[in-house]
Amino acid sequence: MECHSCQSEIPLAPGASLGFREVCDRCRADLHVCLNCTHHDLAAYNACRESSAERILDKDRGNRCDYFRPGKGGGETEAGVDQAREDLENLFKKG
Repeated sequence: MECHSCQSEIPLAPGASLGFREVCDRCRADLHVCLNCTHHDLAAYNACRESSAERILDKDRGNRCDYFRPGKGGGETEAGVDQAREDLENLFKKG
């Protein structure tokens, strides 16, 4: 797993869980967050591929989601979405 904030490697045993209050040793950012979950996907409804999960507004803050699975969040990054939107606007720009 990789910290969403500083991108440092977080060693976890295969199948290991992560506590609700775990923080990164390097930057002290919360680790039990949507951005570190395998279900996180900006293209999905509520940015989560787990359809039964509750809506969480702050994707970078610690939460108590029972569906959390450690990993790197999937889907597009916010910067990637912004770039795609800009490219699309440039494609259809007049004059």
